[in-house]
Amino acid sequence: MSDRPEAKALDRATDAGIAAHVVEFGSFGDRDAFCDAVADVVERSGATGVVLAGFMRVLSASFIDRFPNRILNIHPSLLPAFPGSRAVEAAIEHGVTVTGVTVHFVDEQVDHGPIVAQVPVEVLADDDPGTLHARIQTKEHEVYPLMVQAFIEGRLSVEGRRVISR
Repeated sequence: MSDRPEAKALDRATDAGIAAHVVEFGSFGDRDAFCDAVADVVERSGATGVVLAGFMRVLSASFIDRFPNRILNIHPSLLPAFPGSRAVEAAIEHGVTVTGVTVHFVDEQVDHGPIVAQVPVEVLADDDPGTLHARIQTKEHEVYPLMVQAFIEGRLSVEGRRVISR
């Protein structure tokens, strides 16, 4: 499912024989209506959880309530540092020497939920947002599939703010 009809993931899903759906934000009056429509698609598919990748919208509280501790996300910083859409730029602007990748469960706050895994990435003196983000993405592509697999297999559970991996 994507909110963008041009998303490559839709083609990949179709090629693999997986149903692909587009729910465009502009088709709805507000974020809550959009999120309700997305949650309906997820539930109709039979999915019991959600894995976000490149989804740059804030989910509504009602969406999160429908999938408590069952929405996995990835973020290009070592949370809680640099939440939001400008994480890579903020790391460079702040002058940190290490940033990274965080896999986390989604809660009602942006980039705030319980942390599943983190991988550090060195910030080099000559980095710009493009070079740093490329190195971060390499780590994302390594860690996210592993955490998604653990999530799918039911090996992750949340106790307070801690994620227990079995």
